[in-house]
Amino acid sequence: MQNFNQFHFKGQKDGEEILTVVHRHWFDILSQFSIIFIMLILLFGGLAFASPLVAASNGSLSPGLFLFMAQVFFICIWLFFFIIWIDYYFDVWIVTNQRIVNIEQKGLFSRDVSELELEHVQDITVEVLGIIPTFLNYGDLYVQTAGETERFIFKHVPNPYAIKDLIMNLQKTYEKEEASNLGKVIRKEIHEELQ
Repeated sequence: MQNFNQFHFKGQKDGEEILTVVHRHWFDILSQFSIIFIMLILLFGGLAFASPLVAASNGSLSPGLFLFMAQVFFICIWLFFFIIWIDYYFDVWIVTNQRIVNIEQKGLFSRDVSELELEHVQDITVEVLGIIPTFLNYGDLYVQTAGETERFIFKHVPNPYAIKDLIMNLQKTYEKEEASNLGKVIRKEIHEELQ
């Protein structure tokens, strides 16, 4: 597992260690880029079809108009590519020794940041649906909470079972520490009452 000691994020607490940083699986962005690939085929196919059409029109169709439309279409493809990349790159889940932080990019200029303390974790479910996700080992991870947010969703993440195990181990360690601290407080109070 990678060492994240040199990394920090906004809002990180004192003594909080980053254990893992999770992005969506690479196949998720590849499947979205397939739409761009189809749009590029349409663009170049349209240009190939337009050239003989403009030549056969004997000047009644302007080649500048077709070139302008092709450039506008290419800019739209580029913008679509950029939005997909930004959404993929900036959607991130950070698991620390104290909490889970979900940073979700919404469009170009909006971002939602939510966090979940380990003490609120009640249940974790992994959902891997389909042949490709099974072979490539990616899927969705749902963290059931006791707070306002009913489900915390890790969408299309690689190796969801390992992430589930990590979070469950962290939650169990947290519960043991809380029980140990509670036991110390109770023993201290009993000791003070006996004296």
